[in-house]
Amino acid sequence: MSSAIFFSVVVGLVGLERLAELRVAKRNTTWSMQRGGREFGASHYPPMVFLHTALLAGALAEVWIARPPFYVGLAIAMGLLLIASQALRWWCIRTLGHQWNTKIIIIPGMSAVRSGPYRFFTHPNYVAVVVEGFALPLMHTAWITATVFTILNAILLRVRIRSENAALRELSADRQL
Repeated sequence: MSSAIFFSVVVGLVGLERLAELRVAKRNTTWSMQRGGREFGASHYPPMVFLHTALLAGALAEVWIARPPFYVGLAIAMGLLLIASQALRWWCIRTLGHQWNTKIIIIPGMSAVRSGPYRFFTHPNYVAVVVEGFALPLMHTAWITATVFTILNAILLRVRIRSENAALRELSADRQL
């Protein structure tokens, strides 16, 4: 199997994983809204979806068009980071349960989760996103995609984390009333 085909299979698997996330998120959105959930930061959601889709498409395009070299050692290292990022993401999903979402939705009266990976830092899912964003394309030396995604994702995460922190502050204020 050629390295480009192998890489395409990996990207396809990540794409399937993303579809599974969206299915969980849709179910959790319904659950949250039935309990009075309110969405924050909706305006940055479409660019986020576009950017994450572009990561997969860009990595494939760069590998198939530019034909960068494939280094087994780099592929193994980045593959391990990719697996670790997916494990962290699903740990976040499992820890948050129905509260996990790809959107920022708070349910009045609920508490912020401080268990699982949230014991260690406030936004562990974004650590997974950052690691995945460079590890996936670098599995096949797609450094242009890794660089562009990392820069654009940093800009987007700045907006997203501000929105999420505002939502968490409101959630905390609701709990103190």
